[in-house]
Order: sequence, then C-alpha cells, then structure tokens
Amino acid sequence: MALATEKPQSDRNSAPEPGVEANSLKLADGSKVAVVGGGPAGSFFSYFLLDMAEMMDLNLQVDVYEPRDYTRPGPASCNTCGGIVSESLVQILATEGISLPESVVQRGLDSYVLHTAGNSAVHIKTPLKEKRIAAVHRGAGPRGIKEMKWRSFDGYLQELTVSKGANVIKKRVQKVVWNGGRPQIETKDGHVESYDLLAAAVGVNTAALKAFEGLGLTYKPPKVTRTYISEFLLGHETVEKCLGNAMHVFLFDMPRLKFSALIPKGDYVTLCLLGKDIDSELVGEFLDAPEVRRCFPPDWEKPEDFCHCSPRMNIEGAVEPFADRVVFVGDCGVSRLYKDGIGAAYRTAKAAAVTSVFEGISADDFRQHFWPACQKLETDNKVGGLVFMATRLVQKLGPARNGVVRMVSGEQEKEGSKRRMSGVLWDTFTGSAPYRDILARSMHPAVLASLAWNIVAGLVPFTRKNKRGDKHDT
Repeated sequence: MALATEKPQSDRNSAPEPGVEANSLKLADGSKVAVVGGGPAGSFFSYFLLDMAEMMDLNLQVDVYEPRDYTRPGPASCNTCGGIVSESLVQILATEGISLPESVVQRGLDSYVLHTAGNSAVHIKTPLKEKRIAAVHRGAGPRGIKEMKWRSFDGYLQELTVSKGANVIKKRVQKVVWNGGRPQIETKDGHVESYDLLAAAVGVNTAALKAFEGLGLTYKPPKVTRTYISEFLLGHETVEKCLGNAMHVFLFDMPRLKFSALIPKGDYVTLCLLGKDIDSELVGEFLDAPEVRRCFPPDWEKPEDFCHCSPRMNIEGAVEPFADRVVFVGDCGVSRLYKDGIGAAYRTAKAAAVTSVFEGISADDFRQHFWPACQKLETDNKVGGLVFMATRLVQKLGPARNGVVRMVSGEQEKEGSKRRMSGVLWDTFTGSAPYRDILARSMHPAVLASLAWNIVAGLVPFTRKNKRGDKHDT
C-alpha cells in the first residue's frame, strides 16, 4: 500500500500539468498517436487502432517510430526471436483479415521430434491435422545471408499498418517528457513532437525503456531472463533431409537448461535454448550431445562465425503498464511465459487499441478495459510455471522420461483425439494453448493412468521400435 506521503497511484500516473479534465482524455478527430516500436506489438496496436477508428469515422494521425530496416539482414532488422507463430495465432490472425503469405512463412511445421538421452527419437504428428505452426524470420534474415528468398515477418506487419494509414518514422526515440499534459517525444536527431496518446512497444532488448523515465510513472519494467538463439546455414536440401517439417525438441537433464529446440527455416536451422545463465560452455555441451549431432550432417562442425544472440525474455509482467495517455504493450508490458510472445503481443495490443478507441485513454480507462487482458496472461503464466516445473522433472527423472517417450510413441497409432500426451506436449512446446488448458488436460485420469503404466514399463530398457519409418529417423 502506498505511504500517506505519496501521491495516489492514479494521480502519479497522470500527466503532471494542471487543467486536464479526466473526461477530456478521449481520442477525437485529428488526434495524434505515437507508437514507439515497430515490432509485432507496435504494428498490431497501430493496425487495430486505425481499423477501429475507421469504423467510428475517427480520423487519427498515427506515427510509428522504428529505426530498424526490415529489408536489411542481420542486426539492422533483427528482433532477437526464435520466430515461431503458433497455429492458434495463425488462425486468429486469419479471422482478423491478416493472412501470412508464403513469402513470409519459410516452413509450415506439422510435427515435432522428441529427443531424450539414451532413447530413440520419436516423431510425433500434430494431434489434429489442422494444427500447424509457422516458422518465420522476424527480420530480413541472419547476418551473412547470401540470397534473400523470404520477407521479414515484422516487415510484413509494418506494411499492413502503412496500408491502414500509419506513418513510419525511421528515427530512434531518445526522450519522452510531459508537455502541457501530453507526452512529448524527442528523437536522437532533435525532432520534437507532442501527442495525445503514446503506445510503448519497445520490447525488453533495447535501452529504449530509459526514454520513458522522464514521465515519472509508477510503471516498473518486467523481470527478464537471458536466452540463446543462433542460426546455422545448412541449405534447403540439407534442412529438408535432416530435420524435415518438424520442430526437434530435446529433453535433456543439463544444468540451467529448461527448454531446447531446433527449428527448420528455409536454408537455415534455428537453435533456441531457454534457461538460466546460458553461456558458450552450455551451448557447446548441447551441440556436442549425440542426439543433437544426429540432426546435422555427419561432417558438420559449428562454424567460427555465425549469427547468434542472447536476448532477454519477459518472465514476469511489468507493474502498472499504463497511465493517462500512455500504454505499454507487448514484451515491455505483459507477455506469455517462455512461449507465444507474438500471440501475447497481439492480445495486449488489440486490448489497448480497443480501449483507446471505444473507452478512452485515461489511466482509469486502461485499468478497467486493458489491464484485465494483461492479468489474464499473468494468471495463466503462474500455471505455466507449474507446467515447466513438471517438464523439468521429466527431464531429470529417467523413469518419468522413459515413460513419456513410451506413451507418446504408442499414441502415434491412435486417432488424433486420443493422442492425449502428444497434444499436451505439442501445446507446451509451441505455446498454442493456454497453460491452464494444458495443465487440465495433463491431469485427465486417462493421461495419468497411461503415464503411470508407461513409467512402470519404462523401468525395463526402452526397446519399442519407433515405427514412423520416414527419412527423418535419427
């Protein structure tokens, strides 16, 4: 609870200038909106804001500040992300009129291969045939790319916002202050402009959040952890031969490692490692594992120079990600734990846009109509913590690990709806369902009974022959 000497929280999140009536905090014809950050969260917010404003015959000026150039490969366009779009989000976007073109989706993944130490790899098809995930490059491609065959996912979304009427300003925001009760932006080259509403969509991997400190908000940035992402050039034919259209997931008992996967994308394979304090030693240990080596050509060696990064990831949402005339969306606000950050960006950005057009742009408006969407994600993330705790136990405990492998291997002979554990793992690895739904399905009596039986059977060395018999056997 705030001390008596502090301003009330709602006041502290209000513009400090006097004379601004609460009921005047509405967007009107000619209102100016700044969006700082042109990644998915910023683009979704701009797209839906302009779309709904058009429905209301509201003429808005929307300026998107984004210095990245999504036509240039490497750091100039990279948004440091594994580049997986869950099938649930692909379907939702389609209903919104946003269909991802083939030039953006480098590979549609329709299965995953589960690798565990000492066991045969198990090829697990999607439980339902319509379930697919999209592998994309957020930017124009990895550093050193020879031929640009695909478009940037973030660049495509930005093009959609421009088609709706947004202006993209390729300048870096250096400072944000109040000016007459409105947020005022100052860019690195000295450009200054005030706005009626400011949406921050800057993520957690730049120093851009420091620009907002001058507003004196009660906002506190999210808690983060470090991850690891790298891109290895293999060539389209080699990727197809070694990995196919499957995401390869590894359940290894390695210290500090919570999740690891290889994702095929066009000519490249993307390595994603999630955990704590991931360093070069852990990366080397992972790549040297026999199960990982079998996913690469026999003569493959890690190149000396390749595109890689150690981005931060939101693991606990921001405090009070809104104020009068200001709202934080995407990773710099509230996101999903470990998975489906793009889906979380869509949900929070759309909630902020709906609130801004139909309700208002005061702190109270955002608290009543935007914040519930954030709280829903945060509540689900707490359940997600339990899901990943259980996953970690499976990684560490040999009998449990063998039991899961036996169970999902046997499920491949059943109808899609009866592949219960396969569905649980698919949604856990891809982020395609809420964690509360994943946990509920994993606690189904049929799942628990089958898992218990397979754990007991797994005490005997795993000898079941993997019957998938396709060219991606490892």
